[in-house]
Amino acid sequence: MVSQTADLLKNELPLELEAVVLPEDGVTGLVLVDIINGFCTVGAGNLAPREPNRQISGMINESATLARVFCEKNWPVLAFLDSHHPNKPEEPYPPHCISGTDESNLVPALQWLEKETNVTIRRKDCFDGFLGSIQDDGSNVFVDWVKHNQIKTMVVVGICTDICVLDFVSSTLSARNLGFLSPLEKVVVYSRGCATFDVPLHVARNTKGALVHPQQELMHHVGLYMAKERGAIIASEVSFGAQNQQP
Repeated sequence: MVSQTADLLKNELPLELEAVVLPEDGVTGLVLVDIINGFCTVGAGNLAPREPNRQISGMINESATLARVFCEKNWPVLAFLDSHHPNKPEEPYPPHCISGTDESNLVPALQWLEKETNVTIRRKDCFDGFLGSIQDDGSNVFVDWVKHNQIKTMVVVGICTDICVLDFVSSTLSARNLGFLSPLEKVVVYSRGCATFDVPLHVARNTKGALVHPQQELMHHVGLYMAKERGAIIASEVSFGAQNQQP
């Protein structure tokens, strides 16, 4: 049934993906959204996978590979880490990624980023990294990161495709369209570098407060489609080369 529904969805909401070449002569930034234990490491918390998950593992591998290249090139990287205050719920989800716990830390495959000088780490306490970047004095860590590095193209990877990734991309594109994020021009969402979680119908029916959330075939597609609706470029693959080499 899920497979049939997914086929119907993809027929009704077709999504064209692009092979994106990032120019060596332009300023490109990489944003990693919530690739932390509480969402990615088996058994790490209320919203972590209960068993190994191929989509999440693939997302981590693709994101780590991209991050390595960006760091080798000394290109700017920003990592958002979901980090909530105790007793401050984020409805409709159970307590997760509490500040000071290992749930809110980068997955082992990305912990090396904390030592890289080109990497900015931002802990946030809400879905949207754009809003989660606002500081007490009204400044915004993400906006300052874009402007300080003069970023023209931004690649986004992480979890969850249809929640935190989508919310951040939507806010970013709205800010860009209003002229608040100059010189940012393009926002690229790398499909294989994103993932979401899986709550099948039979699990949701037997879990108080749970929402049905089919992973790969449905909600991942919906998240990417909605990001494209907002103006993002959805990439099937990301490579590096001179501007004039892009097909």
